[in-house]
Amino acid sequence: MGTTERKQREFEQRERLFLEKAEALIRAEGLMNLQMTRLAESCDYATGTLYQHFSSKEDLLVALAGASSECHVGMFQRIQAWQASPRDRMFAVAVCDADYTLKNPVHTKLVQYVFTQAVWENASEQRRKAALSQCDPIGEVVSTIVRDAIDRGELPATGQREMELALGPWCLCEGMHSLIRTQGLLESCGIEKPQQLLFRQVHIYLNGMDWQPLMDLNDNKAIDRLVERIRAEVIES
Repeated sequence: MGTTERKQREFEQRERLFLEKAEALIRAEGLMNLQMTRLAESCDYATGTLYQHFSSKEDLLVALAGASSECHVGMFQRIQAWQASPRDRMFAVAVCDADYTLKNPVHTKLVQYVFTQAVWENASEQRRKAALSQCDPIGEVVSTIVRDAIDRGELPATGQREMELALGPWCLCEGMHSLIRTQGLLESCGIEKPQQLLFRQVHIYLNGMDWQPLMDLNDNKAIDRLVERIRAEVIES
């Protein structure tokens, strides 16, 4: 191995160390308490060395959010492989994402924070592009589900692109997750089971798209059975 290759490998190993230690510090001390100086010291490197990898704390957080998305991507790929109708697979996206959010609060909080304007705009363009590219497989899974539904004649072709058609359910999920994470907000509105409410609202939206087969919105037991099936066959498989 030549000198250039060895230095590149050492650079990559050092960057992985920084990211792994940053995640550990966030878990132990909280996201808002992460400091670049403290991170560098915990890895036995000078702060200047850390800044050779990440131009700012925002740069580091964007890189960390992208690196931690691998499990999320794997979950979506299991949905794509699930032997079910396109509509059930689209609903599975909402169920799996909701369960993942509850089970991985550190990752969820990190991603929510990273995609705020204050953080995202202060990260380098290179880091933003890298983080977005790491999420590309998720977009491809969702687009494939929509395309499959149109090809089967189960979803009307409106001339919109696949991701445009999927944007509504995505917005519903992201909006509800944000409200759930704001402690006490939904409770103050008298909403005791926001996740169940989200699942019903996703079906309302899909019905509004005329995505077949339509769900009987008054049959809460059928919705619950579908959720449990998704958990058993996709999430826990």
